[in-house]
Amino acid sequence: MRPARAALTLVATALAPALLLATPAFAAGAASAPATTVAAAAATAAATGVDDMSDDDVRVAIMRIIGDPDTGRAVYAAAQKAMDGTIEDQRYFLETGRWTAQAEDDRVAILRILGSADPKTDKAVIREANEALDADTPEALRAFLETGYRLAVAEDDRVRVARILADPTISDALRAAAETVIDGTPEELRYFIEVGQYEVD
Repeated sequence: MRPARAALTLVATALAPALLLATPAFAAGAASAPATTVAAAAATAAATGVDDMSDDDVRVAIMRIIGDPDTGRAVYAAAQKAMDGTIEDQRYFLETGRWTAQAEDDRVAILRILGSADPKTDKAVIREANEALDADTPEALRAFLETGYRLAVAEDDRVRVARILADPTISDALRAAAETVIDGTPEELRYFIEVGQYEVD
């Protein structure tokens, strides 16, 4: 990991222990979240006609963001600040400020993923996380969290399964299970690594 990024990871981990942004779930059979870029989300917000919303509707929309348990710290702080400001501040938040703050939350979330990654086994996760941080665009950060992280974990899990198969001492049952799952979905691979391999024998 790059030295400066390692320091940032430590800071992010220390300052954001209760980060509310949810990371992708890897439960067996879970569907992957669609990749929605920040730009697309902003376009959606514009399409809903923030300029056409009443002042009350604007405030209600921001209060819903504040009350959402999945709202990250930067978005929460920006929303609170907007509510303390003028109606123009509030409209600006819905149209633009929210997505800038979301990128900050996403950056912290990725740094925390990097901080918890094992350099020996999580090589794809580390590679993809660093690429997202190097790109440093809201779209790249969001895409990693919504789809890239899940796929990178699957790549690392596939390598783990291949290592199991490379062990000549494993049982026939474990070998059969590993051969079955190695071409499976990210969720199937994760389940096998965390649970399935221990249930076989």
